[in-house]
Amino acid sequence: MTRVRLSVAERRGDLLRAAIEQIEARGVAAVRIADVASALGVSNALVLYHFSTKEQLVAAAFRHAAEGDLAHLRRLLGRRTPALRRLRSAVRWYAPTGQAKGWRLWIEGWAAALRDPVLREVAQDLDRQWKAAIAEVIVEGVAAGEFHCPDPHGAALRLTALLDGLAVQLTSYEGAVARARAQEWVAEALSRELSLGARREPPEDARCREVGR
Repeated sequence: MTRVRLSVAERRGDLLRAAIEQIEARGVAAVRIADVASALGVSNALVLYHFSTKEQLVAAAFRHAAEGDLAHLRRLLGRRTPALRRLRSAVRWYAPTGQAKGWRLWIEGWAAALRDPVLREVAQDLDRQWKAAIAEVIVEGVAAGEFHCPDPHGAALRLTALLDGLAVQLTSYEGAVARARAQEWVAEALSRELSLGARREPPEDARCREVGR
């Protein structure tokens, strides 16, 4: 059988995806270079050729995951639909009740970032970009007269803080809060931040059509 020779970018991509899978399965503290190499059937030396330390590999893996999440968020927020519809789609995707990033990975990352300055920088950069993208669409909606929000950046911070906190509860503490209740709280928070008052969410089947499911 002829071995397919991968480009440097392709090999790095494979290594990063394997690292993400191993971090999700084992945790940052327990994962080893050998685990990533074994998952791909390559040598430890090959992994170390691309990433000279485990810390560099872990930070790069989190950045890779973050860039994928941000790209998807920007696709949702970049649609040619009303700002409110885009925000609801993004919040539903981000929420731990939807199909957003693997929350176990990010909880691991937040914990490890307390001790790893490189990983902390990656996490903070993701956080800034995420909030900025949400705030930008809130500003658009206010300008279009769709809703009222005197502090778009504060609203983005409060919304993402709620979502992150619920993700920890739902992922780490089984039974701490029902998923349906968490969904209600997120919808209520979005309505409150945008001063929607008595406006109601569309029926579930209509919401699914909004995001093309």
